[in-house]
Amino acid sequence: MPLILVLVECGIELIPKQIRNHPSVKKNLSPKIYSSQLLDNALHSSAMKNLKDFKKRGRPDITHICLLNALGSALNKHGDLLLYIHTINNKIFRFSPEIRIARNYNRFKGLMAKLLIDGSIETGTSKLIGRFEGNLKELINKFEDPEVILFSSKGTLINSYKDLFKMDISKNYIIFIGGFQKSSFSKDIIDLSENIVSISQYPLDAWVVTNRIITYYEQTYEIL
Repeated sequence: MPLILVLVECGIELIPKQIRNHPSVKKNLSPKIYSSQLLDNALHSSAMKNLKDFKKRGRPDITHICLLNALGSALNKHGDLLLYIHTINNKIFRFSPEIRIARNYNRFKGLMAKLLIDGSIETGTSKLIGRFEGNLKELINKFEDPEVILFSSKGTLINSYKDLFKMDISKNYIIFIGGFQKSSFSKDIIDLSENIVSISQYPLDAWVVTNRIITYYEQTYEIL
């Protein structure tokens, strides 16, 4: 079975209406430029301070690096990765394994803003990014007998990748990795899994965790 990887609570959203008149937002915002419409802590930090959960928001760069790691992996090229992002505003999108995510950060921001505005990214007859119309619980329930693993520095530390994935190719492993910078998973996310795991004695960046988990899966099933 493919590994089902979900980047959860990603800091990707359009600039909220309540801060669109803030000077730091107005300075860069243009209706003609998609990338300028995405909330970005590097540009809008002074405007974001009164937003709820502002520490988890405005970090599209984290998702960008995670996606580059996941989509560029041998696991994805082998056809054994199902990749989703879940945003801070509870929108879920599935990424086609064939999509080539822009390496340039501003182009990526433009793509994400267009995705949020249009609901999908398509080319010709292919849907490169599509919306999943449901919540995370409904996404989990799509898969038969899923094993949901939530990765957190507060979880149970494993000593070896061999302790993570069993040699059972029929198992649907659903992996949750936080796509935010600071703070913790919301209670709604934590309630989705009883299996909370840590892979290091140190807190790791989301893209490091993404890379490691994919590598562990590749090693377990000898995907080179």
